[in-house]
Amino acid sequence: MLVYNLALDYLQSIEDAEEVTQDVFIQLHNSIDKFNEKSTLKTWIYRITINKCLDFIKHKQCQKRFFMFGKKSNNEFEIQNISNFDHPGILLENKENAAILFSIINQLPENQKTAFILSKLDGLSNIEIEMIMNITISSVESLIFRAKTALKEKLSNKFDEFRKKK
Repeated sequence: MLVYNLALDYLQSIEDAEEVTQDVFIQLHNSIDKFNEKSTLKTWIYRITINKCLDFIKHKQCQKRFFMFGKKSNNEFEIQNISNFDHPGILLENKENAAILFSIINQLPENQKTAFILSKLDGLSNIEIEMIMNITISSVESLIFRAKTALKEKLSNKFDEFRKKK
């Protein structure tokens, strides 16, 4: 569940999370002899899962660029993201709000996004995040703080736009 839930938090799609989960377990099986025990097995699995998610996102973005000749507006892209949003932990009536939140989380720099997801969605401690991301505790705290600040600002802007439309 650890691998699948983390992949689902990153990708917000059941099918994509299942695909990445499968890739992670294949890599774990093929490279278990390379595990050097400098960290815990859990930390190593988290790191592999995050890397596989990031690779999957990059690959998917390349495919979109290849097939998409250009988006008409920023709003058009957001609407596509909302319609494709598929996270089983979110109630149906909250899906639109959750999709907006996840679309904003996805705009964060990768290191902020990773720290935020591990902390707020997966509930890991800063020490665990430090080991997974291979950074200092103060860096973890800084990344989470900057992610929360950016999210507050972007959400505030998003709701200001919404209020102006009414």
